[in-house]
Amino acid sequence: MGVTSRQDGADLCEVQCVDPEKVARAARTMLSVETVTQATETLRALGDPTRLRIVRALMTEELCVCDLATLVGHTQPTVSHSLRALRQLRLVRFRKEGKIAYYSLADAHVARLLDEIFQHIEEPEGG
Repeated sequence: MGVTSRQDGADLCEVQCVDPEKVARAARTMLSVETVTQATETLRALGDPTRLRIVRALMTEELCVCDLATLVGHTQPTVSHSLRALRQLRLVRFRKEGKIAYYSLADAHVARLLDEIFQHIEEPEGG
């Protein structure tokens, strides 16, 4: 079965064929619309450079908003806004100690996800 490219670079099958067994196997692994929507929101949040840098910093250790603002080069209100969005998506959590708010990753899943992404990006082509 050949593959042809349209002018926009998208590859298409030259003939219409469907493998019902493959489609059935793939269908069994499909996620609910709600799960896909939540995953999309999570990836969208991590698509923001400031938020991604914040999460990357929190992979090392718990940090307060002041530390994070200094680290990413933004104001505390900007960082606080980003942290609120990350907290709503359950990517980070916070604790208050006196007047200081400390943030950390919500769980190891977040670190593993980002580790995989960064490893993929840094791996040599064809690796």
